[in-house]
Amino acid sequence: MSSVFFTYLQLGFHHIFNLQAYDHMVFVLAMCAMYSGSEWRRILALVTSFTIGHSITLALSTLNLIKFNTALIELLIPITILLTCLYNFTQLGKVKKKGGAVWSLNNAFAVFFGLIHGMGFSNYLKSLLGQGQNIVLELLAFNVGIEFGQLLIVVIALMLNFLLTRALPVQKRDWALGISSAAGAIALMLILSQDFSAIF
Repeated sequence: MSSVFFTYLQLGFHHIFNLQAYDHMVFVLAMCAMYSGSEWRRILALVTSFTIGHSITLALSTLNLIKFNTALIELLIPITILLTCLYNFTQLGKVKKKGGAVWSLNNAFAVFFGLIHGMGFSNYLKSLLGQGQNIVLELLAFNVGIEFGQLLIVVIALMLNFLLTRALPVQKRDWALGISSAAGAIALMLILSQDFSAIF
């Protein structure tokens, strides 16, 4: 049992922490672009909110309790990135004033967007699952692996943020603008590359 758990934990980790899953990586980066390491509680709340969302639909889809149009989900994922970036742009003037409650409307959107990304994760997981008896264990392990991958992405981004804003004349606002702009451009390219005939 432990070997099965570890195998699917690795699969979940490598599914998000690799360049083929760059759309999910870009979303996590965009979601946390407005924050620095000193605001780790807010970042943790955001990542946890996103995890809650994708855990729900990953489980429901893998257990065949919900059905969806795969092509539509592949379109909605970059849309969530683009919307996150557009929101970041509206908040650039408030970067230095971040604070307040750990839970906010941002977390509610993270949960909602997580629901969409969870359906994207499920396509890969269902392709791995056979007719084994440990689907719940495999589902849990895969989700834990995704969470570890997300946290590692955030840690690397925060370390880079720290180095650039401390060692170089890069302002926190410039970091947020740069990450959001790059993520938004990637999202827009992904949206335009979709096969819309498979959706409608």
